[in-house]
Amino acid sequence: MLKKLLKENMGTSNLGWLESQFHFSFAEYRNMDNIQFGVLRVLNDDIVHPQGGFDTHPHANMEIISYVVRGEITHRDSMGNAETLKRGEVQYMSAGDGIHHSEHNHHKSEDLRLLQIWILPPKNGLPRIYGSHKFIESERKNRLLNIVSSNEGTAKVKIHQDVNLFVSELDENLSLDYTIKEHRQLYFAQIEGELSVNGIVLNSGDAMEITKESQLSIKALTQSHFLFIEMQIPKNDLF
Repeated sequence: MLKKLLKENMGTSNLGWLESQFHFSFAEYRNMDNIQFGVLRVLNDDIVHPQGGFDTHPHANMEIISYVVRGEITHRDSMGNAETLKRGEVQYMSAGDGIHHSEHNHHKSEDLRLLQIWILPPKNGLPRIYGSHKFIESERKNRLLNIVSSNEGTAKVKIHQDVNLFVSELDENLSLDYTIKEHRQLYFAQIEGELSVNGIVLNSGDAMEITKESQLSIKALTQSHFLFIEMQIPKNDLF
C-alpha cells in the first residue's frame, strides 16, 4: 500500500528565524490523526536563517537524528560535545534520562536546511549517546546509503531502536530498487527534485507511507535527493 502525502497538506510554521514543514503533529501544528508512523514520531523539514537557531533546551527518552541538506549546523550539548556539520552529514542523540543541547546556524548569509527526525526508543532510561558522521557525496551518489541503523545493524551511525535510514542523490533517469522484508514498513521523504516510487510521482517536500509492499522501484525524473526510514510494522497492524 502506497499513501502519497502532499507537501501542501502538511503543517507549517514561520517564526521569522525558522521556517518549518511538519510531517507529523508538532508545536503549533496539532493533528491528533497524524501523531506518528510506527516508531517515527517527528520529521521536521527546517530552514534556519542566518544567525538563527535553537537555544539550549532539554530532551529525554527520544532518539534524535539531524540530516543536513544545505548550509551548516553547529551543535553544543551538556555532555561537552561541540561541532559543525555540513550537507549530507549526520548527527544523532539518544537523549536517555535527559540532555540539554543547542543547534545554530552561525553563517552570516546562508540558510541552513535540515531534516529533524525523532525516533521513539524501545524503552525509557536508555544510556545517553551523542555522535556524528561526515558522510561524503560519493557514498550516496546513485546508490542507497544506510546512514543510521540499530545497534545490531551495519550503518556507521547506530541508535537503540530497530530502524534503518537510507539516503540517495540520484541522477535524472536513473533507477534504484529496494526489497522490503516481511513485517517491515517505510516512510519516504522526497528532499529535492522529482521522482517516482512504484509509478507514483513525488515532488520536492512530498512524502509517502509504504506498507504491505515487498519491492520499491525508484526512478529519478529530475536530479533527486531522498531519504527513507525503514522499521518494523507495529504488532497491532500485522493482522
